[in-house]
Amino acid sequence: MHKVKKIAIVLICCSLFAAFIPAPTYKIALLKYSGGGDWYANLETSLPNLIKFCNDNLKTTINPEQDIIEVGSPDIFNYPFVHMTGHGNVVFSAQEAENLRAYLIGGGFLHISDNYGMDKFIRVQMKRVFPESEFVELPFSHPIYHQKYDFNTGLPKIHEHEGKAPQGFGLIYQGRLVCFYDFECDLGDGWESPEVHKDSPEARQKALKMGANIVQYVLMGAENTTKK
Repeated sequence: MHKVKKIAIVLICCSLFAAFIPAPTYKIALLKYSGGGDWYANLETSLPNLIKFCNDNLKTTINPEQDIIEVGSPDIFNYPFVHMTGHGNVVFSAQEAENLRAYLIGGGFLHISDNYGMDKFIRVQMKRVFPESEFVELPFSHPIYHQKYDFNTGLPKIHEHEGKAPQGFGLIYQGRLVCFYDFECDLGDGWESPEVHKDSPEARQKALKMGANIVQYVLMGAENTTKK
């Protein structure tokens, strides 16, 4: 009888404790695209590690499991934040470009991380999505660099390829940043687990902090963000 009472007390305590743990309120997704490029390049650990970092340090309530979403799927509208990466070719059909445009205009956000080699392809395809707009390099004063973490000189350099400085580009629609593109940076690689690229703890922390800034800018709103 005493054991039954103890079990009941434990179950009640667990229920009370669970009530104070925020339930996941949304999911974020990795974009799957056609053209032969490796959309799955950082599939295993990159986005899941960023989600955990954000939940731990920003107190977000993102579902720890990433989803995979196709460019032309109507389900893309279920995600406030979609991440895209790869090394090679990218092709959007007319329907996919139209769907992605509607998603971004409707309040969605796309983060593109060039793993090295997708630049000449993604620029062409994003021009199909926003023919009236061009990628513009964001100034270091832009709020995306100054959320919880300050990056006063812009993006951190995670991997070297051609010795070029990292650049952060944006697509702006009617005054709103709808897409952020990190180039010569390899931000998504920096989110991966240490054994994948053998990056230093310092490099990984910089990458995760910049990733968290992007997530905070998108999910919490640039104008309403309070730094801690």
